[in-house]
Amino acid sequence: MSYVDAHVHVWTDDYDTYPFTPDTDLSKVVPRTFGAEDILGHARPCGVERVVLVQMSYYGADNRYMLETMAEQPGVFAGIGVVDVGADHPEEAMLELMPSGVRGFRIAPWGSSPETWLDGESFGRMFEAAAQNDLALCPLIGAESLPSLERRCAQFPQAPVIVDHLCRIGTSGRIETGEVEALCGLARFPRAMVKVSAFYALGGKQPPYDDLAALIEPVYRAFGAERLMWASDCPYQVQDEHTYEASIALVRDRLDFLSAAERDRMLGGTAAEFFFRA
Repeated sequence: MSYVDAHVHVWTDDYDTYPFTPDTDLSKVVPRTFGAEDILGHARPCGVERVVLVQMSYYGADNRYMLETMAEQPGVFAGIGVVDVGADHPEEAMLELMPSGVRGFRIAPWGSSPETWLDGESFGRMFEAAAQNDLALCPLIGAESLPSLERRCAQFPQAPVIVDHLCRIGTSGRIETGEVEALCGLARFPRAMVKVSAFYALGGKQPPYDDLAALIEPVYRAFGAERLMWASDCPYQVQDEHTYEASIALVRDRLDFLSAAERDRMLGGTAAEFFFRA
């Protein structure tokens, strides 16, 4: 089967057409540009034919570059957008983006307290719209923000939720058992899913990433392969000693607790079913 990369960022150095937000530090934008052909050049040799683009923070809620990238190659790209969560009705922007192939929306604490980051009517409207329209909310969070997420999942059990990057467990270099257990607790909500991704940033942060089996296996046991999706988090995965092949190989070749069917599910089936449905 062909695989799906469930998390990739794209941007361009055409700042006149697609300006970055004023607080973007250009000296930290590395690489300077990363577009469709860049990711496909890494992905296709590894059997990845479809990609889910995630709106880059440099653009805020201006999703135009992501949308135009998607439109140039129909069927190759799906999207996870960003809307203004400070707006009175962010759900309206969600529904406007949906016909363009945007199937999810990134959310994050963005400086708010982990205990209260999902409070407020705007997030309530987003969860309600997600539940009614089968749109995913994709939290970029650490384990400390899970209790707030659980409260919203309990309130809106039909809203799909896809947690980014294994809840960033292990970014400190240590895989904390309590944090793993907290993430696994989210599995009691049947629409909750997890991206198995960003290996370059977790645990020992060294390929072939075998130490991450201690994180991935309990998450797999809790959620099942049908609610897990592999992703690279490019372009960050293809830097220094890290490669695209090393990322996909961890799931494809090295996690011996997975069956062949479960590997295929994580490497393509779960993401294809959600993001590329007709």
